[in-house]
Parts: sequence; structure tokens; C-alpha cells
Amino acid sequence: MKKITLIIIVLISWSVSAQKKDKSMFRDYAPGFYQNFILKDVSNVKAKIEKKDAYRHFQMDQSKLDLPNKVDLYKRVWAQGVISQGNAGSCWAYSTISFLESEIFRINKKKVKLSEPYIVYWEYVAKARGFVQTRGKSLFSQGSEGNAVTRIMKEHGLVPASEYSGLKFGRKYHSHAVMFKEMKAYLKSVKESNNWNEKAVIATIKSIMGHHIGEPPAKFTIEGKEYTPISYMNDYAKLNPNDFVEILSYVQEPYWKQVEYKVPDNWWHNKDYYNVPLNIYMDIIEKAIKKGYTMSIGGDVSEAGFVRKTQCAIIPTFDIPAEYINEDARQFRFSNESTTDDHGMHMVGWLEKDGKKWYLIKDSSSGSRNNDPKAAEFGYYFFNSDYVKLKMMGFTIHKDAVKDILKKFKK
Repeated sequence: MKKITLIIIVLISWSVSAQKKDKSMFRDYAPGFYQNFILKDVSNVKAKIEKKDAYRHFQMDQSKLDLPNKVDLYKRVWAQGVISQGNAGSCWAYSTISFLESEIFRINKKKVKLSEPYIVYWEYVAKARGFVQTRGKSLFSQGSEGNAVTRIMKEHGLVPASEYSGLKFGRKYHSHAVMFKEMKAYLKSVKESNNWNEKAVIATIKSIMGHHIGEPPAKFTIEGKEYTPISYMNDYAKLNPNDFVEILSYVQEPYWKQVEYKVPDNWWHNKDYYNVPLNIYMDIIEKAIKKGYTMSIGGDVSEAGFVRKTQCAIIPTFDIPAEYINEDARQFRFSNESTTDDHGMHMVGWLEKDGKKWYLIKDSSSGSRNNDPKAAEFGYYFFNSDYVKLKMMGFTIHKDAVKDILKKFKK
């Protein structure tokens, strides 16, 4: 028996040591789309990277890999063209609005462009209200979660981009940095003075946003008919915010229960996330995208295997071999904060290549445009399924795509 055990151990060791090992490299930092386009638009001066700002990235060397990093290789679900979120920390809104646009087309065959700043405006109002009601304990930041969009929709509906751009002063790209700084400073003064007049605080926050991004419309006309944001959502877009659910997979909460996603951006402590085992999580993604469902997906994009030059996200063997990626490896990284909830994107396509699954990811951030901002189609990443398995923590999807899964949850 000991001899057999020894042979098995030797074979396992040989298998691990014999597998192909990925290499790493250091790459000098170079200015990209953010510096060359967005900053020039925001400041109206030529962006320049000073020598003191230069640094080097430690990353996976993907230069010799045959990578599926061309958009036209993928089987795609309809989505609007990529737009930039500029200098605004609102990826959660851009990714989820893009997802909802795809849903409107899937359900009603209408190609619409919705306003992201409209949702951002009302989310800041909600955050300011939460700040007052908790006497300054609730987080006021630029970040949020995908289900903030459906929460806002229930009260404020949706608006087409043509009716509210959020762009003023001749800008092409969004910049919320100054606006956020002003709102943050004002709320700090509210707390210091103990002046918790909710009506006055909300009015001031709206005034600050009105100056920087404008006041959203209460009604507008589309195709000759007048709508309010609520009637536009209900009657034109025909979307029900209650039809969308959040799927999560992490070990720290019980599986097959609705739980809280414990990250700062879930600032209102929502507990409606459906927590499923990792194999179920990955199975949902694969089956849903092949059936024509897209999803707004979020997780960590600050990894050595996420290389902006190739736009490909891979888990290198020097991080963890693919066969060892499981729910414990995923939770380990979330618990020690090497996996963070940094970015929201929109999954819109899929591909199988050489026995590996890949996903096409539409993105609104500057990094997604660094490969070739003048290409016919830019703003996409290419995620290996192992990367999704280890680093993407949750997604928003239509409940019809997961109706069999939802039936298994305890009431």
C-alpha cells in the first residue's frame, strides 16, 4: 500500500512540474488613452507624463501566446458600441446600463442608448440621504454595485442618452473629480457642524451636480410621444427592474441563500445576492451567454495576468495552476484582499479555442482603449474562463436565465 501511495505522489509531482510554466516580465509604464485623450479634454492642456511618475508593471509575458484577442473571433450578443466613462468612477453604472440596453434589444428588439449620468445623479442623491440618515456613517464614494441601477430605476425610471448627457462646458468626456470633491467637502462640513437637515443637504448636493453635469429631465418627447422617466422605462423600454438578479459565489456566506455582498461599494448593505457554488456559477455564465443572455459582471482587474497590451486576462501558472483554481482559492484571495471589487464590465460574447473557454468583455474604462483607440472596434477585453473563475465575484442577469437555479433557494 505504501508503494502505491508513493507512486501516486511521484506521478502528481511529475504532472505539476512537467506542465508548461508561464513567464513574467517588467514593462515600463507608458501614457495611454486616459492621459492622451481624457485628461486633454478635461484640462484643455496637453497631458504630459513626468519622469518622476514613471514606473514599471510586473506582469505576465504573453508575447509568445496565440491569443484570441480580436473581437470578430467571438460569437456576440447585440450591444451598443463602447463609450468612455471618462474621468468618472461610475463603471457600475456604465456596465449595467450597457447590459440593460442589450436586454431591451433581446426582449423588444429596440436599439436604445440610455443615459448613465442620469442613474449616477440619483445614486449620489441616495448616498447623500444615507449619509444624513446614518449621521455620517454611510459611505459616500463614486463606486457602487450593479443592482444600484435597478434600485434607482424603481423610483426614478430611465432616460435616453439624447435627453441627458451629463456633459457641460463643451466636454467630450465625463469628469466627476471636481464635482465629487465639492460634494465630499460639503458633507464633511455637515458632519462637523452637526447640521443634519436632510432637505437642505439634498438640495445642496443637487445644486452642486446641477452645475457640473446638469439637472436631469422630468419629461421628454421620443418619437412624437411625451414620456416621464418612469413611463419611458415601463412603456417604451418595457423593462421591469424586478426581473434582474445578482448572482454571487463566495465561501464566507452559506450557499443556496440570499446574502449580503460585503464590499464597500454595497454601501446600502443589500442582502439579495444569490450565493451559489463556484461550479454552478461558472455553468450559469457559460449556458446563459450561449443562449443569448449578457450580464454585467464585476471583480478584480488589477492582476499580473491582465495585460493591457494584449487586452487578455489569464491566470498565470506563477499565480496558481489552472487545476488548483477552486472555491477556496477564490475565497482565499477575497479574504486577504488580493481580490478586490474594483471594476464592473459587460460580458457580451464567447469563444472556445484549443479546448479553452474565452469571454468577450465590453468595457467603458480608459484601459480598454490602450491597445488601439483608433481601431474600428475598441474597448473590449478577452477573459479566459480561469480568470473569471478566480477573479470575477458576481454578475447581474435576467431572472429567466437562472429560473431553475432560483427555485433551489430557501425562502
